Amino acid sequence: MKEVRVVIFAKAPRPGEAKTRLIPALGRQGAAELARRLLDHAIEQALRADIGTVELCRTPDDERAWENVRVPATLAQSVQGTGDLGVRLARASRRVVDAGRAVLLIGTDCPALDARALRQLADSLKEVDAAIAPAADGGYVALALNRYHPRLFEHINWSSSTVAAETLRRLADLGWSTRELPTLHDIDEPTDLKWLPPHWSMSGT
Repeated sequence: MKEVRVVIFAKAPRPGEAKTRLIPALGRQGAAELARRLLDHAIEQALRADIGTVELCRTPDDERAWENVRVPATLAQSVQGTGDLGVRLARASRRVVDAGRAVLLIGTDCPALDARALRQLADSLKEVDAAIAPAADGGYVALALNRYHPRLFEHINWSSSTVAAETLRRLADLGWSTRELPTLHDIDEPTDLKWLPPHWSMSGT
């Protein structure tokens, strides 16, 4: 099995710029603090999974935006660069796969994407070309790939409820073997806050 590189796509948790759809419920500062907690959780779980190198792929490319974010020294770091989400995901995926590794792409919006789920995704790559963990809103919270193809990321409406289904269709068209994990919940809208872990007190988020 190839070495797996976990690439965490993350936006700097700055007030007014992070988790903006949650601002009506939490305020600018509250939404940013939740974004920071979700980022910390994603990093913690990726390291705990112990499946390979963990890389924080950041936006924006501005050191000042990240100066107050604690990033473990063991993490590799990179910048997402320009382009829409598809372009940025494709760029990172190709870079990792071209280096001879498998890539596990994750975001920071899903507290249910824990170390156990990440190990399941990585273990799936021992048997299939790709594994996906869909999100309840129709997107996906993780995509694991042994191979790269630009069609997985081109001309996808990333804000739609058909992202996971379209990605699965394209994987099938490529003839790649695929495993689909159970659906998980992202935290994007105020109605999603009920999916936060019970011990995550909103007053301390």
